[in-house]
Amino acid sequence: MSLRVAVQMDPLETVKIGGDSSFALMLSAQARGHTLFHYDVRTLAYDASHGAAGRLTCWGAPVTVQKVEGAHFTRGEYRLIDLGEDIDVVLMRQDPPFDLGYITATHLLERLAGRTLVVNDPAAVRNAPEKVFVLDYARFMPPTFIARRIEDVKAFNQRNPGDLVIKPLHGNGGKAVFRVPADGSNLGALIEMFENAWVEPFMVQPFLPDVSEGDKRIVLVDGVFAGAINRKPGEGEFRSNLAVGGSAEASQLTSAEEEICAALGPELKARGLVFVGIDVIGGKWLTEINVTSPTGIVAIDRFNGTDTGAMIWDAIEVRHAAM
Repeated sequence: MSLRVAVQMDPLETVKIGGDSSFALMLSAQARGHTLFHYDVRTLAYDASHGAAGRLTCWGAPVTVQKVEGAHFTRGEYRLIDLGEDIDVVLMRQDPPFDLGYITATHLLERLAGRTLVVNDPAAVRNAPEKVFVLDYARFMPPTFIARRIEDVKAFNQRNPGDLVIKPLHGNGGKAVFRVPADGSNLGALIEMFENAWVEPFMVQPFLPDVSEGDKRIVLVDGVFAGAINRKPGEGEFRSNLAVGGSAEASQLTSAEEEICAALGPELKARGLVFVGIDVIGGKWLTEINVTSPTGIVAIDRFNGTDTGAMIWDAIEVRHAAM
């Protein structure tokens, strides 16, 4: 069955097709005969005068995609699209920040329930921010502290002596992740910066030396393990995110990582979180559960000879058929 798929994402002109997971999902959908549309989340509009469910529209255009650098898409005429009537599946794939704009979009998309399938489920995405949802699985995490006061952070450091890592609670792609030496020489300046830049508290964890051996991205599809890559930091860098210069290598799961996946899988499936990427350091330390716009499937498929995009679309088609 051909589906009409609207992809809510950043401009197609900016896509780096060699490693972009959203683009890979679009290629996979198109190969199955699904029709693609692209729209910017900022064009969402909701009209409450159209009955109890209202009418949610966007300003979008039909697109076709191809894996040709510099000519990777063609776009038709923009038009008003009724996401409840004209579309079968919405892929919510715009990059964070996970701010009030992002949260508001999930509230609007949630109103499509029962008519149009939204992946990942918008209510679940809203209620499972990467560095907060993971706290439900603290037994797999390194010591973790969320706060704003420097006195609290210093007390945490006394209980967990050594270098620290400080990162924004709703950041992404390794941005604004800082290492604090054991003497705390830059702690005050960093906390001052965080207080001025973000209204929410920040996350603090001990620096894990194992990160030099990599930070594993593990992808689960509808709660089932699909594949993994190990991301290693670049020269002079402790962050392993590919977006900040990390490199990827093939990887298998450790027994501890298998235990983590088994613990998370049923809950992810129950919440409608179809495409999820979790991050694990040292083969055992769970640090994030990425649900907003997970990445990594292109590298995973390249190393493992798998087709994660097809697995994701299999899951989407099953969910859509059950609506």
